[in-house]
Amino acid sequence: MDLSIRDASPQDLEIITEIYRESVLNGVATYELTPPGLDEMRDRYSALVGQGYPYVVAEDASETVVGYAYAGAYRTRPAYRWMVEDSIYLPPEARGKGVGRALLGTLVERCTELGFRQMIAVIGGASQASVALHHAMGFELIGTMKATGFKHGRWLDTTLMQTPLGEGQSTDPDPKAYPGTLFREE
Repeated sequence: MDLSIRDASPQDLEIITEIYRESVLNGVATYELTPPGLDEMRDRYSALVGQGYPYVVAEDASETVVGYAYAGAYRTRPAYRWMVEDSIYLPPEARGKGVGRALLGTLVERCTELGFRQMIAVIGGASQASVALHHAMGFELIGTMKATGFKHGRWLDTTLMQTPLGEGQSTDPDPKAYPGTLFREE
């Protein structure tokens, strides 16, 4: 598939909301049970972008959005500020065509440039496709939490995978160079 990756914009939020709606209703990547509306998705987008995290979309040759991804704080305690969590959502027709790989590659690159040191994937439903994608992109299996969610009439496991970014843990980060703005002191 011929793809381009670009920063998401507010104009993309309708299609992003539709892609996420399908994932909520039919998938296990997210443990939400009720799809959020456009206003809630706009608030989520604004919060992430406003804190300096990358939020990107993939477009096909006809400039149709065929997936989106973002990185955000893994946890909000300050010592976690060097770690981000990735999220990737694709409509069914884009799955298995390299879209997820392109989006994840862009997130890894952007988060490295921003100074983050670790990326974690919290894979809902222990999706084998998502595990395989993350493994192919250099993520290591950290572990699997059993029966972490109940959706679509069954218990779901959550797989955790992680990859270092940039210098990873080989050097101490500069405490004044917080990536993003979530923990930045004014």
